[in-house]
Amino acid sequence: MNPILRVIHADYIRDYTLRILFNDGTQKFVDFWPLAQKGICTKLQDLDYFRNFTIDPFSIDWSNEIGFAPEYLYEIGAPA
Repeated sequence: MNPILRVIHADYIRDYTLRILFNDGTQKFVDFWPLAQKGICTKLQDLDYFRNFTIDPFSIDWSNEIGFAPEYLYEIGAPA
């Protein structure tokens, strides 16, 4: 049985890219710029806001307003 996928650490790299470490040991680079083009996610275009993320029990969170399922981040991320 596979454990539930979780984000356990993330580092700001540059622009709108984070390096994300998942609880299975995998690291991925995720570019959030394409995601920041619609709806509430346009708030991510503000780099100060973007850099001010936290890690909640499962994923990355911006001010309890914006979050993405860890499985989705894993899927769209590029190998680090």
